[in-house]
Amino acid sequence: MRDMTQGSPYSHLWRYALPLLLANWLQLAYNAVDSIIAGRFIGREALAAEGIAAPIMNLVILAISGVCIGAGVLMSERYGARDLKGLHKTLSTTLVSGMTTSIAVALAGFALSPLILKLLLVPDEIMPVTIKYLRITFLGAPFTFAYNALAAAMKSVGDSKTPLKFLAFSAILNAVLDLILLGVFHMGIITSATTTVIAEAASAMLAMHYLITETPQLLPERGEWSPDRRNFFQLMKYGAPSAIQQAMQPIGKVMIQGYVNALGVNAIAAYNAVTRVDGFALIPEQGIASAISTYIAQNRGANKEDRIKSGFAAGIRMELIYGVFIALLAFTLRRPIVAMFVKGDGTNEVIELGAAYLSIMSFLYILPGLTNGFQGYFRGIGRIPVTILCTGIQITLRVISTALLSPVMSIRGIAIACGIGWMAMLAFEIPYALHDLRQRTITKS
Repeated sequence: MRDMTQGSPYSHLWRYALPLLLANWLQLAYNAVDSIIAGRFIGREALAAEGIAAPIMNLVILAISGVCIGAGVLMSERYGARDLKGLHKTLSTTLVSGMTTSIAVALAGFALSPLILKLLLVPDEIMPVTIKYLRITFLGAPFTFAYNALAAAMKSVGDSKTPLKFLAFSAILNAVLDLILLGVFHMGIITSATTTVIAEAASAMLAMHYLITETPQLLPERGEWSPDRRNFFQLMKYGAPSAIQQAMQPIGKVMIQGYVNALGVNAIAAYNAVTRVDGFALIPEQGIASAISTYIAQNRGANKEDRIKSGFAAGIRMELIYGVFIALLAFTLRRPIVAMFVKGDGTNEVIELGAAYLSIMSFLYILPGLTNGFQGYFRGIGRIPVTILCTGIQITLRVISTALLSPVMSIRGIAIACGIGWMAMLAFEIPYALHDLRQRTITKS
């Protein structure tokens, strides 16, 4: 556990953020490896099935993580205020209500998978295999929720290292099972989906075992497991908006992908490559933002206003330093980076398109660093609706700008559209945050 109400803000933020960004990088690598194994050992039908199921499950997973982000902020406040009983009630309410809902989602998803895929116009030749894959992955939703909720409890008390260990174990377990069962025994798509669920279950069980054996002080006691109405409404106040916010991004990206598809095969290939680069580049900024949220929530619970300001300022400086570093790195290596993703016909054009995108985007990476930092501040002080509004502004303007610019500027227009969305987001976030900080100074004085 890490008490962030004392000591250097920089030390707390860095030590908290580093395991988070490693975990997110690991998740990105894990998803890529899972697709490679399926594509090479089962065939293109399996790869297509995973590709179709991925955005559907991402919406479910991001909604789950959104609820858990909200719960984590509440638990951080309780821990900062040294209210362990309140932390217990928040965790128990989160687990009981969340598990009930995720089980219902899993069963509904299992039953409705054929209808969902028909609405998405999945080709008939891969419909049966995709239904099987999606149904099994839906059954993993309760395990995904359990891990995220327990990880949120650990992170709320400053422990971001332990969830990383469990995620690493589950990723390695899934890869090993895939290599053995698919590569050696040549089993099919059902096995690929099943190994994913097994890995999710393993991470959830390890997290629960750790809480019971190593941090029993965080675990609700026997009489504290019944859901609490007050905590449930607080959880919905924080968690539901976070879930909506998390779902906005993938929906917007699906819309943007439609405009990319109109630019041709080479542009599609280039965009798919550079968005992977975007993912790896932006993950650390999100990790720093999460650290800011936990730091501010703990100090808010402890009524330490000065530490809220100093921690937020330290977090923004970290975002700026990282933004400059990744901008220079991405710009310098833009062609070699894109070249790693392509081979065969059209390679040179794909590389040039991708390099053109990164030549603009690399110098825009500092903007999401700032937006993430401000989002971390708003989550930490409990202004979750503000984060939804800001995300809505960003993704709406990004989609509109993409529609206007991509037919004229090709893939460069999509990069510029990202910058327009982030700048609009900052235009709202900065004045609002400065006003809130001034009010805190006036209230204290």
